This record gives sequence, structure tokens and C-alpha cells, in this order.
Amino acid sequence: MTEGLLPLFPLETVLLPGQRMALHIFEERYREMIGECLTGEQGFGIVRAQGRGIARKGCAATVADVLKKYDDGRLDIVAMGEQRFEILALDDERSFLRAKVRYYGDEPGTLAPARLAEEAAAAWSELNELKGGEEEAAEAGDPEASYRMAQISEDLDFRQRLLELRSDAERMELVLDQLRRETRNERVRQAMKKVVRSNGHGKHLGGTEIG
Repeated sequence: MTEGLLPLFPLETVLLPGQRMALHIFEERYREMIGECLTGEQGFGIVRAQGRGIARKGCAATVADVLKKYDDGRLDIVAMGEQRFEILALDDERSFLRAKVRYYGDEPGTLAPARLAEEAAAAWSELNELKGGEEEAAEAGDPEASYRMAQISEDLDFRQRLLELRSDAERMELVLDQLRRETRNERVRQAMKKVVRSNGHGKHLGGTEIG
């Protein structure tokens, strides 16, 4: 692998720092890429696929575990989200994309205040309970708390925006808003589900709009 170039794995998802993501590697080019990463103990980058293009910012990953190797070369792995990066230039000389990247973190002095973090944690716990989740809440003072809480959401636009912010306080505000929105939507969804089971029409919900 050429020094300074990060192998890229475009996917219709967004990996966050500290997140574990199970991946099934079946395309020949990505089997080759992951094979090189394993041999050289190197990482790769996951970027969101958007139509025929990719997002400019993504998350570097390492192979945390190889779950299964198939006889035909396919792999089941677990990727661990690490540093965030911005693509500076693309390289297509190999069968898989590579990029010159710049890693980035948060701006100094942008740590979320404790009150905000506590509100977000409470909102996360409420949504997690509604969904019947068994995940544990992020610990107080965890520098990746906003990312951990955001993993409960499957909203890719939200996750991509979170990845790009360089302020922990702004990220926590965004997480809190998203969690509250999804909690409202989940309550409506569950109420509608009960109505459907009882052959009702949902009139008592007053036309609540989800979104």
C-alpha cells in the first residue's frame, strides 16, 4: 500500500468513532483490501456512499475481529471506528479507491457542559427503553459519549452531520434534539401499532406528524 493513502470502503452507512460494525466482505476488490489491512495491520476508511459519489468526510476503521473466513475468500469481520478524516484527494490506481486524507478532532474548548450531557443521557435512556434495547448508557465524562448515544439512531443524515462537527457541545445538542425527536416518533409508532392490533383507525392520535 502506498504510504499516505488510506484504502476506502464506500458503504450506505455511517461509521462513528468508537462504534463496532459487523461487515460481510464479498467483493474481490474489498477482499483484497481487507486482506492487505490484516497482513500489514493497517486501517481503512469507511465513507458514506451517496449515489455515484461518496461523502467528503468519513471515519477510519481497524479490523477488531475476524468472525469467519469462507472457503471462497469471503470474510465476516468487525470494524472498529477510530479517527475522523477529510478526503483531500482520491486515487483510483488500484481496484479499490484510496485517498490522501487529513485526520481531525474537536476544536479546543468545545467540551459539552455536564448539564447538556446529562440531558442527552436521560433522553437516550428513555428511547433505549422504548425500543427494548439492552445497551448500556455511556459513562459520565466519556469523550465519545455523543457518538455512543448516536448509535441508537439509523438516520444517516444525522450521523453524517455528527461526524463532521468539530465541537462536542454542538454534537451533544444535535444528539439531544435527535433523541427527543426519535422518542416522540417511537411513541407514536408504538401507539399506532396498538391501534392496528385492535382494528382501530388511530383517530385519537390527532393526526400526529412523524418527522
